[in-house]
Parts: sequence; structure tokens; C-alpha cells
Amino acid sequence: MSSLVVVSIALIGVLLGYLIGRSGILGGNSLPYLEEELEKYRAKAARLTSELNALKSKSESGAHILGFTSGSPIHADFDEELASSVIGKHITENDFKVIEGIEPKVEELLTTSGILSWKSLSETSVDRCNEILAKAGERFAKYNPTTWPRQARLAYEGKWRDLKAWQDSLVGGVE
Repeated sequence: MSSLVVVSIALIGVLLGYLIGRSGILGGNSLPYLEEELEKYRAKAARLTSELNALKSKSESGAHILGFTSGSPIHADFDEELASSVIGKHITENDFKVIEGIEPKVEELLTTSGILSWKSLSETSVDRCNEILAKAGERFAKYNPTTWPRQARLAYEGKWRDLKAWQDSLVGGVE
């Protein structure tokens, strides 16, 4: 009985070997098959690279965080009561001190530089904010404006809960 099992396994092995050899997958005629497989993987790698670049772009824009969207900010009418209740202190429209990391002296710098509203701050680059701080002297070197435009955008768009949730994770306005 055991010899019958051994012979059966041997015959199955021989048959599989013959079929694999005839298919050309592992035989001498495998070059076209391998080239086809290589092209499939190259196409897949190109697609994955494209997806990775799109994700990097989205990450750098901040669009993945909370209520951020791409494109121009969309204005929402200012609701002082809602803003104040969510943030936990009295808020007036275009008050830069609602932006974590902006203190009264920094707000003064921004306004004297022509940035007068949440909308204008949301459209200001981080590099421009750094320029303003650098021109004001060393005492402003401690400020990091990397999140200010995005925070200002959330305020301008009236996304107070998103702003508050994000600010709760920030330390001095920095991620």
C-alpha cells in the first residue's frame, strides 16, 4: 500500500514537471513571459509612484488635516457666539489672537505689514510670515508661523470645531 502512494506521488511529480516544462514558464522559452511580467510591474510601479506623489502633495498642502480643502477659502459669515463658545474665550472677527502662536505684538506686525484679516493671513505664505518676523528683529525669532495660514483659513471659513480640535494638538501653534 505504501509503495502505491510513493509511486502515485512520483507520477504526479513527473506529470507536473512535464506540464511546467511544456508551458515555457520555466523552460528555455520564458523570455517573452518574463518581459510581459516586467512590463506589468513597471506599470504598477509608475502608478504607485504617481499615487505617492499625490499623497505627498496633499500632505504638504495640509488638506488632509481636519476640515481643510484645497483652492480658495470659502467665507462663512462670522458667528461671534459660536466662535466664542467653541474656542472658550471672546472672539471678534479677524482677531489674530485666536490663531495659536500669535500674540498681540505679532498681530501688530502682521497688520502693519498689510495682513488685516483671517482671509489675507490664510492666503499669506509661511515664508512671507517668516520674512515679517525676521524684519522685526531677534525678539520675534521664537515664533513659528507654519500653521498660522491654515488656522486663519479655518477661522475665515467658520470651522471653529475643526480649529479648536487642531489647536488642542498644537504646542505654541506648532505641530
